[in-house]
Amino acid sequence: MTRGFFLGFFISFIRMKLILDDSPIAESLYPFTRTRHTSDIRVGILTIREKWELLTGLKPLKARNNGEYSGEALIIPANIIPTKAFADLVLERGRPPEQMPEGLRQLKHPWEIFLFNDQAIREDFALLRANKNSGSIPDTVQVISSTNVFIEPGATLGHCMLNASTGPIYIGRNAEIMEGSFIRGPFSLGEGSVVKMGSRIYGATTVGPHCVVGGEIKNSVLFGYSNKAHDGYLGDSVIGEWCNLGAGTSNSNIKNTAGDVKVWDNAGKTFSNAGQKCGLLMGDYSRSAINSSFNTGTMVGVCCNVFGEGLTPKHIPDFTWGNHTLSKYEFEKALKDIGNWKKLKNQSLTEDDIQQLKTIFDEL
Repeated sequence: MTRGFFLGFFISFIRMKLILDDSPIAESLYPFTRTRHTSDIRVGILTIREKWELLTGLKPLKARNNGEYSGEALIIPANIIPTKAFADLVLERGRPPEQMPEGLRQLKHPWEIFLFNDQAIREDFALLRANKNSGSIPDTVQVISSTNVFIEPGATLGHCMLNASTGPIYIGRNAEIMEGSFIRGPFSLGEGSVVKMGSRIYGATTVGPHCVVGGEIKNSVLFGYSNKAHDGYLGDSVIGEWCNLGAGTSNSNIKNTAGDVKVWDNAGKTFSNAGQKCGLLMGDYSRSAINSSFNTGTMVGVCCNVFGEGLTPKHIPDFTWGNHTLSKYEFEKALKDIGNWKKLKNQSLTEDDIQQLKTIFDEL
């Protein structure tokens, strides 16, 4: 009987589908959900979907509706940032609990990506380093709390300073930290990414895969394939994929009055309170010219080319060309420019990318 019970449980488990559904929340996490499912948002070292896969051994499916699914299915809100305890509870019950555990984090606003990043890096660090050995720390690296540093194969670093006493530092496969850089944890550097010479990076910061960063960064998340390669300040911010911040670009993350920051809420078509600190929230494929100055709590949509004098407006809609005039970016011109940027990282636009962008453009 016991053997049959466990056999039945095993068969049920391998047939089970894990569905991450973001239909109730996607609009509230604009601009990042304009071009991706909520579960593909990176917070911490991993995306939400990657966390579920590592925690459960299941390959999550993505949905934006609560349709009927063949076989057994675990339907989970895609904005939940899972912990090991929560994932174990879901698997044990075969469904999410009716009452979510106290302290479980759920993304409801885009600025919460950087607010939750500290704890998420710590949890992902513990998950990724389990049963693995870190690469050695070169003698030319000055390090505090070396046991809190994990280096993946192929990473190169030298003549830099790592302070992991304030949080873990994760350095991904084939990533590079150039000489003269100062890094304070919690910090994650994704696969193939580069920290340029003399950078100053404070926790809790995530640099996703295949990014180039430099200057001063604090408590920010770059999803992947984006650049902030020069001097300038990026703080309390979230940058999507395939973005580029020109040399000298900086953002304000706190008002001169130190009052609450209002940020555009695309779901409600109004401005919402994001707390005392919020910097730049930039959607995929957007860029800024040299010396751009982003206002406190600025939201930039998908595929914008931002340039012009003075502080930016607080809300720059999708496919904007310029700054204060807010002209429309011509679609074919936008595709050509994105293609040029992708070539720099040996990538190209796919037909799916083009169709997705055309749908967004046609809705304007």
